[in-house]
Amino acid sequence: MSVTVDARGLSCPQPVLMTINEIKGGSEKEIKVLVDSEASRENVSRAAVSQGCQLVDITQDGEEYTILLARD
Repeated sequence: MSVTVDARGLSCPQPVLMTINEIKGGSEKEIKVLVDSEASRENVSRAAVSQGCQLVDITQDGEEYTILLARD
C-alpha cells in the first residue's frame, strides 16, 4: 500500500514538513507526494533522500508533480 501527501497549493516549507512527518511517523513503504511547483518538487525530493528514502519516480502533469518515494 501507499500513502498520499497532497501538498498542492502550499508553499515551502509546508510540503517538505508534511513529507518528513509522513516519513518519520507513517508505516507505509511507499509515499506519493503531490506538489504544484518546481521549488517544492526539488525541496521535497532532496529532503526525502536526506531522510533515507529512495526517490523512485517524478512525473509531471501540467503544472503538477507526483513524487514517488520508497522507504526502506
